[in-house]
Amino acid sequence: MPSDPLLPDSGRRVFVALGDSFTEGVGDRDERLPNGVRGWADRVAEKLAKAQPGWKYANLAIRSKRLRHIVDEQLEPALRMRPTLVTLYAGGNDILDLKTDMPALMADYEQLVARLAGTGATLVLFTGFDVKVSALLEPLKKRNTYYNQRVRDITDKYGAVLVDYWSLDAFHDRRMWDSDRLHMSKAGHKYLSGQVLDQLGVPHKIKPKDWEPPTRPSLREWERRQRRWVHDWVLPLFGRKLRGVTLGDTLTPRWPQPVKVPRKGGLKKLAAGTYDGGSTPYGAGTP
Repeated sequence: MPSDPLLPDSGRRVFVALGDSFTEGVGDRDERLPNGVRGWADRVAEKLAKAQPGWKYANLAIRSKRLRHIVDEQLEPALRMRPTLVTLYAGGNDILDLKTDMPALMADYEQLVARLAGTGATLVLFTGFDVKVSALLEPLKKRNTYYNQRVRDITDKYGAVLVDYWSLDAFHDRRMWDSDRLHMSKAGHKYLSGQVLDQLGVPHKIKPKDWEPPTRPSLREWERRQRRWVHDWVLPLFGRKLRGVTLGDTLTPRWPQPVKVPRKGGLKKLAAGTYDGGSTPYGAGTP
């Protein structure tokens, strides 16, 4: 927990979340909410409003976005909102693109951080986790290590808050991950929201899932899971890459303008009505 207050005690309170599927909330399904997901950022917004009524929240993150998309599509809208708290995770999809120039990527990342830090908002950054998806992706570990070290350096340089996702041992349990093995499960999103709140010094009662130790699957069960994973996730992913499309192409931001977070009932209460008092309904989206 921080020794000095990181968030405003009074006055303007606007939380803006930027990024890709990690921040959009993929893996934490909830058909009552925009894009059919909830995620750690929604949970953080709700706890902020409970601790300090009056917080407004926007989430501009969309799955599959590369760093350049986040800069082009999310940065200026975020700056116009005059945020007092910003969270950013960006670059994870770029790491998966084998042609990515990592030093160039991180130079662009630093420029984005500099723009956000210049607002005077509390800025939260994240390292990436070493997801054990497949031995085929082990060569990416060197890229992840480079990315994480640069994020730590940039965090120090700009006085940001770091959530060191890489070091969170709880995520070594496969139950913290969704069936695609790349995105957090509901339990993973909930746990991560507690980690973010801890770094911000916001009180909460989020506790890790009290699970029995995981059981080792039999060879037959392991093979069955592998076949299902390849069929449900790997083949569709390669199919989209061949067609040049992503899952985020038809989606819009979940909360594109700052909405006042209800202190009771949270964002589900807001989604059950209309967006910002207007006529656009916000119910289930496309997961």
